[in-house]
Amino acid sequence: MRRPLAIAGTAVFLIIAPGIVAGVAPWLLTQRYGRPFSSAAGVLPLGVLLIAVGVGVLLHAFARFALEGSGTPAPVAPTERLVVGGAYRYVRNPMYLAVLSIILGQALLFASWTLVVYAAFAWAATFAFVRLYEEPTLARRYGDQYEAYRRAVPGWVPRLTPWRGA
Repeated sequence: MRRPLAIAGTAVFLIIAPGIVAGVAPWLLTQRYGRPFSSAAGVLPLGVLLIAVGVGVLLHAFARFALEGSGTPAPVAPTERLVVGGAYRYVRNPMYLAVLSIILGQALLFASWTLVVYAAFAWAATFAFVRLYEEPTLARRYGDQYEAYRRAVPGWVPRLTPWRGA
């Protein structure tokens, strides 16, 4: 896939998938952000921090797909190369963790237990998708390269030091 097409496809997928899961759904679940901000000390800054870090990691991870992998995160237009740079040197699923961070940040920001429950369901669905579809697909597509990466880099809890393989 040519780089401009990969960038465009990645941008469209960013708007559609995380845009709905971490943007539209929380907006609807909080009555269009109509809830008051959290009044607990320290909770508001923590919520903002989780959102900011989540957005930063999400944008970084999406960019890696287009620039390093020459493809998109969308299953219909996968990367030509396995993406293992940047945040992917620490954890295999930084996009999913970033989306969860954004949702949990909003839960703190709006003191919304509904968003905490939504985040739990979103994580369970994501975990199932990764185990049942994504990991087997990556193993078939990238073979030994993916297996070495999968053995060295945890899926959900980031490493403290970057993986230096491949």
